Amino acid sequence: MERNQVRIDGRVSRAAQLRQSPAGIPIAHFVLDHQSEQTQAGLRRQSRFRIAVVAAGAELAAQAGRLQRDDRVRVSGFLSRADSRSGDQRLVIHAQQIEYAGLAEPAD
Repeated sequence: MERNQVRIDGRVSRAAQLRQSPAGIPIAHFVLDHQSEQTQAGLRRQSRFRIAVVAAGAELAAQAGRLQRDDRVRVSGFLSRADSRSGDQRLVIHAQQIEYAGLAEPAD
């Protein structure tokens, strides 16, 4: 089996929108902003991106639904396409664990 795991720290930039799947599964969608400094080929570079997070299931969707804008979190899960039926190629994180890390520090 091929590995697909991701763990990203970031700041909630858009609070969760809650809905239910056609099968009745609670789902929360929120947006995570990430900013860090990474080393590549011996050089330091800034890494910045915004990515959507999908949290499915009663417990995880409820946890995501409590997050507020600017909360800091660590999301663990896997990457997949945003919509496999339409062929949308954007990637989203399908959360398997969300760890609350507090309020984001003010931006400069």
